[in-house]
Amino acid sequence: MSMSTPAAMPARVDGTSRGRIIFASFIGTAIEFYDFYVYATAAALVIGPVFFPHSSPAAQALSAFVTFGIAFIARPIGAFLFGHFGDRIGRKATLVASLLMMGVSTTLIGVLPGYASIGGLAPVLLCVLRFGQGIGLGGEWGGAALLATENAPEGRRGWFGMFPQLGPSVGFLLSNGLFFGLALGLSDADFRSWGWRVPFIVSAVLVVLGLYVRLKISETPAFRAAIERHERVRMPVAVLLRQHWMPVLQGSLAMVVCYTLFYISTVFSLSYGVATLHFSRQSFLGLLCIAVVFMAIATPIAALASDRFGRKPVLVASSLAAILSGFTMLPLLGSGRIELVALFLIIELFLMGATFAPMGALLPELFPTNVRYSGAGVAYNLGGILGASIAPYIAQLLANRGGLSWVGGYVSVAAVISLLGVLSMRETRDASLMTQAGK
Repeated sequence: MSMSTPAAMPARVDGTSRGRIIFASFIGTAIEFYDFYVYATAAALVIGPVFFPHSSPAAQALSAFVTFGIAFIARPIGAFLFGHFGDRIGRKATLVASLLMMGVSTTLIGVLPGYASIGGLAPVLLCVLRFGQGIGLGGEWGGAALLATENAPEGRRGWFGMFPQLGPSVGFLLSNGLFFGLALGLSDADFRSWGWRVPFIVSAVLVVLGLYVRLKISETPAFRAAIERHERVRMPVAVLLRQHWMPVLQGSLAMVVCYTLFYISTVFSLSYGVATLHFSRQSFLGLLCIAVVFMAIATPIAALASDRFGRKPVLVASSLAAILSGFTMLPLLGSGRIELVALFLIIELFLMGATFAPMGALLPELFPTNVRYSGAGVAYNLGGILGASIAPYIAQLLANRGGLSWVGGYVSVAAVISLLGVLSMRETRDASLMTQAGK
């Protein structure tokens, strides 16, 4: 097949098919991140006392944050595993499998007995299921981004790649909204006894919806073209690490600020707001629900800007703003005043949306078709280890020892790391996803 034929293929995807594909890429990430955030919220509120009954509340919080970080260790493993099959057998089947893995793990956490019922086996099983969540999410994002970008028309990959990036905002709203409703409707005893399990069990219903949508879509044009040109490789991960390790590193560094902004703003700030600032659970969850709307607003704005001006200018500007935002933590969050705390959360989550949106197009653009699922997924999830896996834990330690100004410094340092990663990249806005070289 000539190179001109595949290049024309995206234009043959009609509007109805594109709408279905966009929805499939969005709904999957929304469900997967709903599952992931359900655990993050529970870790900040109740996982410690239920599964780690230490005498000290601080020790309980640290233990809960350790289990939170386990999934981020698992995510690159999931990216390697599902990336292999995504580059070998296709995007569609692999996305179905990753969604199943995440849904089953999350639902089982919802019915897992606590330490009071089964003793030390409870935290062990919790860690295993949290690891399963990480494996599932590790395989999700890369495939969802490719589903959108490999079907995007010329010059609109940033916009199409934005829809998987909207999934986290919606997933977070669903998760926190449900926890918020439970906090309002249940007594503290009922919430700690069984109420916190409801959002985990609801995941089973959402996964059925996601599977129905994903089973209706077809394979992407870029992958079909790679099959016809016999470009698939036997071991995509080996080729990726041997020939494309630099884009993996660059993409991982670029992702650090996204993760740090989000998990410091949500997991750490929620725990700090309730335990130290003495906000009620429902009050702080309500503030987070408001703030994440601004994250959702920033996402399409940054995506459109990345199509018009390029990925790098948008990411450089938002990373510089994130560096400055670290200095707002002490005067805003530390004030304990509801309006200033809300402003802090809005700033951080708006910047998270601005840094996160271009990644849906940028990371796939860094890699050729035959390793694109692996490359985009691995870069995305390695960034999670650096920016999120230990972020709440480190933030808790820094807050205990040096106060919120140290935590703000941590945010600024993470933004500097991402800025360096972005500056080292080539601009990818005009790259072709239909060619073997990905250029």
